[in-house]
This record gives sequence, structure tokens and C-alpha cells, in this order.
Amino acid sequence: MKIKEIYNLAVEKGIEADFRGKEKISWILEEKKRKFEKMSEDKKKEFDEERLENPFSDTRILYGDKEKKVKRVLVGIDVDGEELLLAKELGEIDLVISHHPRGKALAGLDDVMDLQTDLLHHYGVPINIAEKLLKKRIQEVSRGLAPGNHNRVVDTARLLDIPMMCVHTPADNLVAKMVDEKIKKSKPFLVEDAINSLKEIEEYRKAVKQGSGPRLFAGNEGDRVGKIALTEITGGTEGSAHVYEHLARQGIGTIIGMHISEKNREEAEKAHINVIVAGHISSDSIGMNLFLDFLEKQGIEIVPCSGLIRVSR
Repeated sequence: MKIKEIYNLAVEKGIEADFRGKEKISWILEEKKRKFEKMSEDKKKEFDEERLENPFSDTRILYGDKEKKVKRVLVGIDVDGEELLLAKELGEIDLVISHHPRGKALAGLDDVMDLQTDLLHHYGVPINIAEKLLKKRIQEVSRGLAPGNHNRVVDTARLLDIPMMCVHTPADNLVAKMVDEKIKKSKPFLVEDAINSLKEIEEYRKAVKQGSGPRLFAGNEGDRVGKIALTEITGGTEGSAHVYEHLARQGIGTIIGMHISEKNREEAEKAHINVIVAGHISSDSIGMNLFLDFLEKQGIEIVPCSGLIRVSR
């Protein structure tokens, strides 16, 4: 496969796994095109036209010839200078893939957070409330990202002449879909049942042995789960701390996420919502593994690093 084909596949699989559905994503892209066409010529020159075809701004080819054929890939949850130097040392690495975004993909992370608005609405939160809560949080994230040295790692890749890309929300969509299907199939009655169901997934089972498996952050294992919502799994980064009271009003009894800040955990606890944290790196590993399996089937060798718990299916 060529690098551009791997990139296109990531976008394709991300759309297929997106709970919003292809029709909604097509509408989102059409809206972006409509707004782009109305821009002044100066604004059009500044606009990242890749956003007109790719709904996931945190998934990009960061450096390298898109036409290059790939036989061996170094893949990590986080790729920094160390991983790029490792790729150089290992030799015969055609491409380095990071899960977490770098470069312009990190700078545009806030752009994918609109997904969370639709996610909240999916779980019953009125769309006007979801939009207002997320809009404020998205602005916070945007301001927080602004001073970052986004291109530091990309510059290293360029100087070492190592092609690099990142696959973020598509992988997160894949793990969200898998966990959602697993929980719906197992039909947990108690919180501990939901935790045990997660531990049946191999990456989580391995993470337990590493001391970072699924665990309860709020509530009691003997409590009934009620209606389950998957938050903090896809949609860029952590959402608003004010969503939990609205989720509780819609009958949500338990949330499952990759991670949760202490502030958000406290707000969920105030809303009497159980919080199960499945695990950040292990969840990211599931999403990446589901994507990497497609590459492996095309004969590409996967070299895992930087926390990736590689499991082939």
C-alpha cells in the first residue's frame, strides 16, 4: 500500500465506525464546502482544504511522499523524537504512525470535538444544551492548544527523512463501536458486570496485568448500571464538566470512558452517575489494532512501540 492509501483507509474506516452515520458526515462536509465557497479569496488561501474531504482534522499525513509504498510500519500511541530515532536505528521502516495527533493534526484537535455534541444528543441531551456546553469547552481547548510547539516532532521527521502520519479519531471511533457492541451484547446488570465484560477484551485483560486495566472511578461495583453511555472515548479530548447533570436527567446511570479528569469525575459523582474508566492507552490500543489489522492483511509488517498493546484479530 502507498502512504496515501493508508491515510484514505483510515478516513474510510473512521467514517464507517462513526455513530453519526455516513449521511450526517456527508452533510457536515457539504456544509464546510458551502462555507468555503462563500469565503473571500484571501480566506480561501488560508483555509486547509483537506478538511473538505476529511472530517477528522486530527488524522493527517504529516511528512513524506504520499506515493511511497509501505512494507514495514513503526506504530505507537505517542510518537515523539525518541520514536523517530528508534525508527532510524531499526532501519527499513517505511512509515511511522502515531495515534495521538502531532503537527497540524494536533493544532486542529478542537475541530473534531463537535462529534461530542451529536454524542450527547444521541443519549437524549437536547441539542441546544449540548451545543452550548460543547461550544464553550471547544473554545477552551482551542485556546489551550494555541501556544503549543505543534511542529516539533514533524520537523524531526523531516530532518531524519522518515514519513510520518497520525490516526486519531478514526481509531477512537473503532474502539467506541467495539466497546458499545460488547456492552450491549453482555447486557450487564451491575457495575461490576460491566467492568468484567470489558476485561474480556484482550487489550484490557493485558492492561490489568500492567496495572492499568478497567476500574471504577465513581459509584460502587454492586450498584446497578442503569442506562450506559460511552463518553470520553471519541471526540478529540475530554468534554465539558457540566454534561453529567444533563445525562442523569436522560436516565444515564453509568458512563464508560477512556479517562476522566478529577473535576469531571466529581461532577459525575454529584449527578449520581457511576464512572467506569476502561483505560486510556489500552483503549487507544484497541482502536489502533482494529485499524492496523487492515494493514496487516495487506502484507504490511507492524512494529509496535510507545505503549501500543498489539493484538491481531
